[in-house]
Amino acid sequence: MRRVIFTGVLLLGACVGVRAQSLASFKEGLREPSRGARLEVVEHGAAVRAVGQGAAVSGKVRFKGYRIGIFFDNGANAREKALAARQAFAEAFPDEKVYLTYENPYFKVTAGNCVNSEEAIVLLGKIRSRFPEAYLMREDLTVADLIR
Repeated sequence: MRRVIFTGVLLLGACVGVRAQSLASFKEGLREPSRGARLEVVEHGAAVRAVGQGAAVSGKVRFKGYRIGIFFDNGANAREKALAARQAFAEAFPDEKVYLTYENPYFKVTAGNCVNSEEAIVLLGKIRSRFPEAYLMREDLTVADLIR
């Protein structure tokens, strides 16, 4: 049996690694046996608290990432159309985060929290099956976006 002990830095680094995911899904992925191996995950309370406190502060730290744009308009009824687009996306892709923002004068609906372009391209391909006009865009993300 392999034993893994997490520190706050390692845990936080793992959360913002190759694939953005929630802390719960990260831990669940570690629990799944692969190739007959058994893994025991031990979390130390101090490290868990440190990561939680760091996440609260990390909402202010921004870095460049990617999201998928599915709606962008400032025309008549743009707000209602944006709400409808957000709802349609949430129903089609319940596991992906979706955001509705207003940047004067535009309503914008975006989805995902991708750390790198490869992850974003894969997500874009999946989303275009339902939203053919979807496009890739650079976006400021926070560490908190990745672990919520």
